[in-house]
Amino acid sequence: MTYDNHVLLIYTGGTIGMNRNPQTGALEPFNFEHLINNVPELSLFPIRISTIQFNPPIDSSDMSPQLWTELTHIIIDNYEKYDGFVILHGTDTMAYTASALSYMLGNLTKPVILTGSQLPIGQLRTDGKENLITSIEIAAAKHEDGKSMVPEVGIYFNGHLLRGNRTTKQSADEFDAFESFNYPHLVEAGVNITYHEEQILKPDFSKPISPHFRLDNNVIVFTIFPGIREDLVRHIIATPNLRSIVMRTYGSGNAPQRPWLLNALKEATNNGKIIINISQCMAGKVEMGRYDTGYQLKSAGVLSGYDSTVESAVTKLMYLQARFDDQDTIREYMRKSIRGEISC
Repeated sequence: MTYDNHVLLIYTGGTIGMNRNPQTGALEPFNFEHLINNVPELSLFPIRISTIQFNPPIDSSDMSPQLWTELTHIIIDNYEKYDGFVILHGTDTMAYTASALSYMLGNLTKPVILTGSQLPIGQLRTDGKENLITSIEIAAAKHEDGKSMVPEVGIYFNGHLLRGNRTTKQSADEFDAFESFNYPHLVEAGVNITYHEEQILKPDFSKPISPHFRLDNNVIVFTIFPGIREDLVRHIIATPNLRSIVMRTYGSGNAPQRPWLLNALKEATNNGKIIINISQCMAGKVEMGRYDTGYQLKSAGVLSGYDSTVESAVTKLMYLQARFDDQDTIREYMRKSIRGEISC
C-alpha cells in the first residue's frame, strides 16, 4: 500500500486503552499493541501510523503541567516527520490538556487531535473505534496545496471536532461527552466529513512553530456560592506565591455585593494578583457592565473572562505567567484572544 500521509499516535492512557480486571471489576490500562489489534480497520488506511506510548499509561486525573510539557516535547521533536498528531487521552482532564497545548504550541500549522472513549475499545459497544479512526483521518487531511485542513488543537468525540480551548466535558455517561458551548464545531463527521473552514484557525504557514515548554501553576479556581465565608476567601487570596485567581461567578458575571468581598478582591488586585471572572453557566459570557453587581467587581479590578471555559482560563494564565513577570502584561493578554479561546 502507498502511504499518502504519516500520523503520530500518542497514547497517554484513558478508558480507550483499558481492560476490566476480572478479580476487581475495575478498569486498568493494558498493552498499547492490544489496543491497535482491536482496530484492524487501521490497516485499511492509506495513512502510515506510528505510535508512542506513555510508560506507564496514566489515568487522566493524574495529568499535570509536567506531562503537558512532555507532550509538547514529543510533538516538537517529531514535528517535521508527521502530517498530524492524535493523542489518546482520558476524558476527565482532556479539555485542560487541549487548552494547555493550544497555548504551548505557538503558530501550530498541523492538527493535534485529542480523543478517547467512554467505553474501552475492546468492548462490543465501544465508541473508541469511531473516535480513533476519524481522528486519524482528520489529522491527515490536507488541502490541495498540501496545507493541513485543521491546523489547531482540537477534541474529537462522537462525530464532532471541537476547538480544544473552547471545550468542556459535559457528560460522564453519554458518548457525546464534550461540547464547545460558545463556539461552533470545526468539523462534523457523518456519512461525509464536513470541514467548517470559516471556523478553523488560519496560522501563518510561512513561519515555523513556536513552542513554549514552561508553565507557572500559581493559580487557583474558586466558586462563588450563597453563604461563602469571608475568612476562607481571604485565606485563599493570601496564599503565598499565588499570582492569579479564576473566580466562577453567577450568570453574566455577578457576585454578592458584600462590602467584605469587594474589599478583599480590591486588596488582591491592588497587590498585583490577577482575578478573572468566569461564569458558572455552561453557555454565554461574562458582561460585567450588564448588572450593578458585575460593575462593582470591575471597579475592584476584576477582569472579564468573556466566554472562556475554566479549563482555558486556568491554562492560559499558567502559560502567560511562565512567559511574563509583569502582571500588567498578563492582564493585557487575558483581555484578548491569542489562540481563538475567547470572543471579545
